[in-house]
Amino acid sequence: MIREVPGGVELLVLVQPRASRTRVVGEHDGRLKIALAAPPVDGEANAALITFLSDACDVAKRDVELLDGDTSRRKRLLVRGVTAAEIMVKLR
Repeated sequence: MIREVPGGVELLVLVQPRASRTRVVGEHDGRLKIALAAPPVDGEANAALITFLSDACDVAKRDVELLDGDTSRRKRLLVRGVTAAEIMVKLR
């Protein structure tokens, strides 16, 4: 789910688009489950996920990178400039 890598943290995320509000739901199948208010159309959900994570982790949007899962609900992201411990505290 959360793994430290050189320069930051890698997150495995399961996204639930078109939710009533954007929030961390918990853990599902070894991934961090995040409900997004944005629909999965034209990259809106990916943009909303990056914005949510950058705000929650207190980093710039450019420090959150989608590594895998552009069109999937299962995504792998890199968040630069934070540790796994910091992410766990900020996303709980």
